[in-house]
Amino acid sequence: MRKLKLQMQMTLDGFVAGTNGEMDWMVWNWDDELKRAVADLTASVDTILLGKNLAQGFIPHWTKVADDKNHPEHSAGQKFVNTHKIVVSKTLTKSDWPNTTLANGDLVQEINKLKQQEGQDIIVYGGGAFVASLITNELIDEFNLFINPTINGKGIAIFSECQQPQKLKLEHSKAYPCGIVAVRYTLDRSVPDTSSE
Repeated sequence: MRKLKLQMQMTLDGFVAGTNGEMDWMVWNWDDELKRAVADLTASVDTILLGKNLAQGFIPHWTKVADDKNHPEHSAGQKFVNTHKIVVSKTLTKSDWPNTTLANGDLVQEINKLKQQEGQDIIVYGGGAFVASLITNELIDEFNLFINPTINGKGIAIFSECQQPQKLKLEHSKAYPCGIVAVRYTLDRSVPDTSSE
């Protein structure tokens, strides 16, 4: 079965964006080792899952980057453009983006259907409300969180809607010179569900 991986930047106090979606708290002076770690994460991925709101900025941005051979993130742009994208939306009826399809059905059914298909892993980048709904429904298999050396005090959170604890297994953690700590957890599905007891 394909895994659904989450990759997200996060503040130390657990926010993925400011109250109005601000991202100015993120650290961007990544060293080569951190860049390689991100490249390794996406190497096993052949599908990008996006919520509608993020897709509207994400796809045009990376298309521009991929078209600019002099852009420092040109290779990342090409990866994002060439990878098949699925946009989950209840309101969009057609996709105007190349290499992109829509998923309009029930969230849990759509994601489980994707996981059952042939192929490599699936990665999701956001946005916050969309990822929160994936987490609440225990659809994320692997959490790749990049903890930035920032405390916001308030903002958009992705874990606050969880109705019950979810047990995780730490698979890897590493601190990088820029101050980011990358952690990878997997959802521990071996823990029995006691929510109905």
